[in-house]
Amino acid sequence: MNLKWSDIQEIVIELDEAHPEADPLYVNFVDLRAMVMALPGFDDDPARCGEKILEAIQMAWIEERE
Repeated sequence: MNLKWSDIQEIVIELDEAHPEADPLYVNFVDLRAMVMALPGFDDDPARCGEKILEAIQMAWIEERE
């Protein structure tokens, strides 16, 4: 599976499995970006990621945990 920045729901599921100890409310964008890029199967250009994408991932992850 090749994850792209636009695959927000899939990224959130993978992040939740890979980092059950992390509280998405307190993960800063620098760390979040690194966590996403370290996911197995993630294959997208780091330059395509901006604050809006990271914010969307963080919000979806928070919702996933609720």
